[in-house]
Amino acid sequence: MGLKMNNLKQIARNLRRDILDISYKAQVGHIGSALSIIDILSVLYYKILNIDPADSKNVDRDRFLLSKGHAASALYAVLCRKHFFTETELFTFCQNGGRLAVHPENMSLPGIEYASGSLGHGLAVAGGLALAGKKKHKQYRVFVLLSDAECNEGSIWESALFAAQQKLDNLVVIVDYNKMQAMGRTEDIIQLEPFIDKWKAFGWGTLEIDGHNLSEMEKKLSQIPIQKNRPNAIIAHTTLGKGISFMEDKLNWHYLTMTEEHFKNAIRELELQGIK
Repeated sequence: MGLKMNNLKQIARNLRRDILDISYKAQVGHIGSALSIIDILSVLYYKILNIDPADSKNVDRDRFLLSKGHAASALYAVLCRKHFFTETELFTFCQNGGRLAVHPENMSLPGIEYASGSLGHGLAVAGGLALAGKKKHKQYRVFVLLSDAECNEGSIWESALFAAQQKLDNLVVIVDYNKMQAMGRTEDIIQLEPFIDKWKAFGWGTLEIDGHNLSEMEKKLSQIPIQKNRPNAIIAHTTLGKGISFMEDKLNWHYLTMTEEHFKNAIRELELQGIK
């Protein structure tokens, strides 16, 4: 985990290229959602998580669950770069006969812990895994990445109450707070603010981070648990489509697929930023 921050920034840029490549080839959307979380995943997989791709089923491993499964291309890109599977496999994304579906399928490939896509369930599953770890006296942690729109769903808050009751300080929620969802801005659909105060009121240790500031995320995610005997809620402020100027904070890029012109312009931007 001694990777230098400049190298991590380079990795994050390369991962953006991977997301664009496989999404364009597959003609699949949800590109903006994947780009908004790729910095978070970069820090988790290269700096925080105790997971060995050579021993991906080790019972003592940390667990990561992507509850917002529509951003699967980001998870696949990171797992490939971490050598959970090959680049050849990565480019089977959404191809007939491939194992990389538009949403993650449980245990379809090493490193994929949870089948997601139907939103609102990831925290319940993560809470169960964290409770099992406590009861078995294991040291592993369970990280689950939610979308802000998922927090419209009652199942999230029921699970939040359960986790606080069980004192699951080995459970970490990271909310991708890009403030967009399928049909509009989050604040116009169901207002979440005061967002962090809601998690505090439910008995969680809380903090806010810039979900694109790699050094800040590494520092704060290294301080888990935030409070002993309380589950951890981290509100990550992000931007839909981050890194590609014409996608940033544009609702259409929740669903749009790329034309050849879109793809070429996006790659040109990344090349100017210094992808390898």
